[in-house]
Amino acid sequence: MSKKLNILVAQLNPVVGDIAGNLELARQALVEGKSRGADLVVLSELFILGYPAEDLVLKSAAVEDSMKAVEALAEDTADGPAILIGSPWAEHGKRHNSVVWLAGGKITGRYDKRELPNYGVFDEKRIFDAGEGPPPLFELNGVTLGIAICEDIWYPRVPGMLAEAGAEMLIVPNGSPWRRTVQVERHTSFSAWHKTGVPYLFVNQVGGQDELVFDGSSYAVDHDGTEHQLLGDFVTGMAMVTYDGETHRFESDVQASLTEGWEAEYRAATLALGDYVNKNKFPGVVLGMSGGIDSALTAAIAVDALGADRVWCVMMPSKYTSSESLEDAKACAEALGVRYDTINIRPGVDAMGEMLASAFAETQPDTTEENIQSRLRGMTLMALSNKFGHMVVTTGNKSEMAVGYATLYGDMCGGYNALKDFYKTEVFELAKWRNTAVPKGALGPGGEVIPERIITKPPSAELREDQKDEDSLPPYDVLDDILRGLVDQEEPIEAILARGHDRALVKRIEHLLYIAEYKRRQAPPGVKVGGKNFGRDRRYPITNRFRDN
Repeated sequence: MSKKLNILVAQLNPVVGDIAGNLELARQALVEGKSRGADLVVLSELFILGYPAEDLVLKSAAVEDSMKAVEALAEDTADGPAILIGSPWAEHGKRHNSVVWLAGGKITGRYDKRELPNYGVFDEKRIFDAGEGPPPLFELNGVTLGIAICEDIWYPRVPGMLAEAGAEMLIVPNGSPWRRTVQVERHTSFSAWHKTGVPYLFVNQVGGQDELVFDGSSYAVDHDGTEHQLLGDFVTGMAMVTYDGETHRFESDVQASLTEGWEAEYRAATLALGDYVNKNKFPGVVLGMSGGIDSALTAAIAVDALGADRVWCVMMPSKYTSSESLEDAKACAEALGVRYDTINIRPGVDAMGEMLASAFAETQPDTTEENIQSRLRGMTLMALSNKFGHMVVTTGNKSEMAVGYATLYGDMCGGYNALKDFYKTEVFELAKWRNTAVPKGALGPGGEVIPERIITKPPSAELREDQKDEDSLPPYDVLDDILRGLVDQEEPIEAILARGHDRALVKRIEHLLYIAEYKRRQAPPGVKVGGKNFGRDRRYPITNRFRDN
């Protein structure tokens, strides 16, 4: 008997909580597998409920409905192929992150995840119970298979147990989120399994889910470490791969490639924003187009994700808005092909000035008056959103969010922020890159979609006369290096000073970082691209007197 196993890898985009919709996707994969002669169809981690479902898993009805959907899917396997699908599973008073084996019209086995991640963006130990005992083995076409779920393969325990038990090949369903270092991490951190010499198949989901974005990038690895990239990143798809139990190798006619650098980061942000808007059923987005680089890049990402017809840009000038900003905002909107309107906030500013005149008597103008302008812009965009249904997209970058250079209930008003995890220096690089290329799958035009002057002029909030960001902040290359140390690396002050920074400046930035925590708690979500984003990754107290010496 030939020990060959034809496997359909289904790299799909499930929607959290849409059990019926996810079941339909699974059924479509099963039909595709049958038409292509697959023996087994493999879906990703927690596929039927969606990943990460977070505390939705604590809702007993969500788990029960997921299990019923899996039981219904099992009936569809009566005449093959078999299918592996991720689902929460409740049994004997415990709740597991499981992969269920369906074959011959019934549930024939189940594996419960052993290694539950409890760091960074993950909180699985608070919602799941870890699997116990020796992990089960499964047999198909004479091949003995082991299963590990995502985190299980990052540590030696489960791979070691499966290898010792006689697994000839490992299948690894994943809910592995993307970040800029993830490909290196995956291909080096799985060394515990590589040492066993047992081939494995890595199957990952794709799509945006709140702050996370999943890249897919499903691949297979032979016993000697030879890799087969079956599907690309940031795209859904299905790929057939054959495992030969005699040679311990995979064979496939497909050979995908992965994107790198700024293109990968841009595509991640685009997919995350697009899925957030579409999965939450917004007709489109509206954003303030200031003539600055942040709003220009956000508009480009939105157009690439949704199409120009679903993006509405609004210029909201005040008496401090320069003619260059008016020209640049309009030029960018025209290059992107979006709807563009101008709503002057000056009458509102004057009205607020009249309302507050007696209360503000004998005081001097300061950031209070600046923030009124920002809040009027936020209120204007929210009014348009309420009236027409478009979601407001905010445009602040990670540098500004870190030091509180943003107005609560002003430019922070909105439903999502595509730039939330990009430092200002990275925003410039992304903008330059987008002007030279159209990313795969983008719905926007090519060419210079962000006018060159937007990239080269000094950044300014334009909330007072002749204002520049560097009036109150150090140059962004200096600021971002300090922030990377404080935020991403959690470095002590002395380590940052060793790179040549001024102590007084570093201490000031640290102070600004800590006192802006209350703002970040009220900020909209945004896609994670780096090692530590503001949100699930970084949970600092708001009331906090600690300062590094």
